[in-house]
Amino acid sequence: MDMSDLERKNGGQGRSHPAPPADDSESTQRWHQLVLEIGAATAAPLTAALERIHALITSGKIDRAGLRSLRDEVELARQAGMIGQQISRFASGRLRQSHERLQLADTLKGVLAHRHRETQARGIVLKPTLKPAEVIVDASLLFSLLNAVLDWALGHARSNIEFRIEMKSWPAHAQLVCRFAHRPADLPPTAEATPDPSVLESLSWRLLEQTAWTMGLPIHRQDDATQTTLTIEFPRTANDEISGVSTMEIDEGFAPSSNSKPLAGSHVLVVASRREVRVQIRDALRNMGLIIDFVNSVDEASEFCREGLPHAIVIESIQRGEKFAHLREEISAEVPDFVFIEIIEEGNTFEMSGFSGSNVARVGRDVIDSSLPSALMFELSKGL
Repeated sequence: MDMSDLERKNGGQGRSHPAPPADDSESTQRWHQLVLEIGAATAAPLTAALERIHALITSGKIDRAGLRSLRDEVELARQAGMIGQQISRFASGRLRQSHERLQLADTLKGVLAHRHRETQARGIVLKPTLKPAEVIVDASLLFSLLNAVLDWALGHARSNIEFRIEMKSWPAHAQLVCRFAHRPADLPPTAEATPDPSVLESLSWRLLEQTAWTMGLPIHRQDDATQTTLTIEFPRTANDEISGVSTMEIDEGFAPSSNSKPLAGSHVLVVASRREVRVQIRDALRNMGLIIDFVNSVDEASEFCREGLPHAIVIESIQRGEKFAHLREEISAEVPDFVFIEIIEEGNTFEMSGFSGSNVARVGRDVIDSSLPSALMFELSKGL
């Protein structure tokens, strides 16, 4: 079934989203519009947060619900800023991609497993139907793309999200299909109408779009009255004869991308009660483009992880104990290759996970600045 068949079947409007030319008025207009969208997405939640802070100053009190709302508003603004940084980085044209043979289904399964708590907390059921397909892409960019697809779908889906990996008959390219209902099924028929595409073109869509363009992947989106279907095609699908790809362009096995910030957008939770340790860790990771949250205790870390897992947990050694062991076992049961890094009180070495049978990497406090970024890069890249 090709795109035109799909559109006739569903009665919707399908649109391909090709990468715009680098130097034309349309591209300039697109960037102007994007800047406006990022500004609005940042300013709106910060304005609400500022009003909440003024109310707190006036009354001297804030309840738990108000505190949660304040955190959510600040988080929305932070996400908008991070998305803007990622779009700019991907669009810069300065990324050097390291192409590898990767199992698309395995990579997607890993992303969905990692974010199972988050989707469950939102009441969304994921329905994957994944055929094996080996594609040739940059590992870190594929990781970013799959997370961007899930972020965008979660922002608009009203119930389930279907994922399919299938092979296009000709040319023999792998395709990733994401389908979800953007409108509640119980709305009256009079409310049915083809949606304004701009409603679905949030900042998360802009990031998805730019990531696919950077990877050279054609994307096609079809919206009808109730459903949205996104199709991403992988022209470099491994088979017996890979046209247009020389052996020199493919890294066999794992070869970490040489992007300046290959893990930008990854989420790290730091468990540290001492301010000086927090400052050391924050300064060491400042230029990696990571999303970093801090909590004071393992209890707070457990609460933080209840609605969604970060990509790594960094913990100071004085926090380790039975509670942390229980949290680690619980998370590892869901995501076996989850990254844990312990900051040991003394020492100047980096000990990778798996050393001496431990599944926790270790970095000495004396070398946080020099070794923690490398430790995170190494440990997180193993899961790509």
